[in-house]
This record gives sequence, structure tokens and C-alpha cells, in this order.
Amino acid sequence: MKKDIDFSPVKNVHVVIAKDNDSWRVFLINRNKMTLENVMVTSRGYGETKTETQKTSVLRHMIPYVDSGEYALIEPIDESVFHLNNEYWVSYFIDEQVYDKKFIFVPDSIIEDNLTFIEELKMKGILHD
Repeated sequence: MKKDIDFSPVKNVHVVIAKDNDSWRVFLINRNKMTLENVMVTSRGYGETKTETQKTSVLRHMIPYVDSGEYALIEPIDESVFHLNNEYWVSYFIDEQVYDKKFIFVPDSIIEDNLTFIEELKMKGILHD
């Protein structure tokens, strides 16, 4: 059962939405000294307007490993979903210990004014930790 699993706190793992020329992409950055193994990322968008509830399809991504100090591409992201909550649920293992965290980019937070330089990617993005 999930309640019986010891979920240690996630540290030094970040989800970044970065802009490369005219396209936006989502990355996972590992700033730990250990390799992340069997990384599973579930992504979805959801929100409400004055007249309707909106949600995107749920996408699942498997990344075999992310070495220390490295990054991995999760997916491209379209600007048409920036008005939604964009959730990335990340699970991974380090030395047989499971880690798990949700990263949520709130509506309209993915904008040019919020971009900062992300050293690992050598591009500007929005880093969520």
C-alpha cells in the first residue's frame, strides 16, 4: 500500500519550462550527486474559466536515468495551455529509495517576464523547485 512506502523529501530535482527560439519545452534537472533511476513523469493541465472546466490529456513519460548534474527532456509544451495549471508529477529512485513530488506551474506563470537563465540548459526558463 502507498501508505506503507517511505517517501523521502525531494531535494535538488527541478522541473523547468524553457524557451528555445520560438518553442517551449519541459525539462527535468538533477542537481543531486547521485543518479536518478527509473524516472516516471506524469503531466497534465487543468483549470476553470468562467463558463467551463478545462483539462488536457494525461501523458506519461519514462526516463531510464538522469545522471548527476544532467537534465532530460520531458516534453514540448504549447503556449495554448499556459492559462491552465500545468502539473508534473515526478517519481524516481535513488539507491532503491523512492522519491515523489508534484510540480505545479500555476495559470499564467509561464510568461517572458518570469524567465531566468538556467545554467544547465544554456537557455532561459522558469525553474520550479
